[in-house]
Amino acid sequence: MIRVVIFMARGWVRDHYAAKLKELIERGEIWEIRRLMGPTGPRAVVEGREFIMLSTNNYLNLANDPRLKRAAIEAIEKYGWGPGAVWAIAGYPELMAELERKVAEFKRTEAALIFPTGFATNAGSIPAIVDQGDIILSDELNHGSIIDGIRLSRAEKLIYKHCDIADLEDKLRQVHKKYNKILIITDGVFSMDGDIAPLDGITKLADEFNAMVYVDDAHGEGVLGEGHGSPAHYGVEDKVDFHMGTFSKALGSTGGMIGSDRDIIEYIRNRARSWLLSTGFPPAVVAANLKALEIVMTEKDRIRKLWENREYFKRGLDELGFNTGKSQTPIIPAIIGDTKKTRELAKMLYDMGIFVVPIVFPMVPRGTERIRNQVNAGHTKEDLDKALSAYEKAGRSLGII
Repeated sequence: MIRVVIFMARGWVRDHYAAKLKELIERGEIWEIRRLMGPTGPRAVVEGREFIMLSTNNYLNLANDPRLKRAAIEAIEKYGWGPGAVWAIAGYPELMAELERKVAEFKRTEAALIFPTGFATNAGSIPAIVDQGDIILSDELNHGSIIDGIRLSRAEKLIYKHCDIADLEDKLRQVHKKYNKILIITDGVFSMDGDIAPLDGITKLADEFNAMVYVDDAHGEGVLGEGHGSPAHYGVEDKVDFHMGTFSKALGSTGGMIGSDRDIIEYIRNRARSWLLSTGFPPAVVAANLKALEIVMTEKDRIRKLWENREYFKRGLDELGFNTGKSQTPIIPAIIGDTKKTRELAKMLYDMGIFVVPIVFPMVPRGTERIRNQVNAGHTKEDLDKALSAYEKAGRSLGII
């Protein structure tokens, strides 16, 4: 007879975190996690029902592409599954060197470095780049991984107003003679509003004040600049010093990347603790990432289809009377401005077969609660029409439109 023993935390520890969890629930700050029962794509089976998926970063519909799956399977057959240890200790498959070369080509930089995740890229690279005596100027709506990377560094920080070139210039004038190095950090595309950082103005100011520029282009890759991202969109690739990105969004896979000059990349490789001390992802992921890059760099019709879908869906929401904010990309918020109504709208849409989630405080400021829609190159006009019809029915029922 097998005896099953479940060990639990001590009573006061358990009670403390049970109370903290209750507070989250009462404030409406807890995520309801849904179970996928198959691959993610324009449509997905969620807990036994088929939904139109408007809540993933899978912009180019590559997450279930048969070529990525085939590349992964072939890599498993040749290299096995597990990586063995951190890449710095156990080495990595020869495919990784090929992937780093391909990322450098994609980013149009001299060299590149691969991290286990996008979060790890920011958490490791930012502290490696700056030190005590330096200062970071960060957009107020930058991603949490950038915020944590800044916190892990020994540099001072100064926040500038969102996409506000005048405020950035004012802050640069305040600090440019007081610190050893200045690093301006911004998302390329902001994940909640879908707007694009003004990299033309940012890089011009960086030249004027001798500052470095770091762009997290997680939501810009595969979407802007013929797929090469937001620096390419503005034609300022040569004025961005650090080109960070991920494989986990338009590229349909997982992992992080950063591109720069060869010496800089080798320095980050030897200083970023999240690279040196993290086990690498399996060889199968390396192979899938390589295939995804090849597809994005050659199949421009996918990008054009994504933008056709984006224009169609945004126009539909605008015509219905929804507030889509500052969206310039396939991230299209429906801003409701009220937590209760946002949650009610999301539930009604979910009940009608549209997979969306409410985005409320503290993810966004109070008064800007919204549903974030993310269209996909694989969505059909029928998919988008069904979603718009559901938005119209639910929005009128709740008095939003």
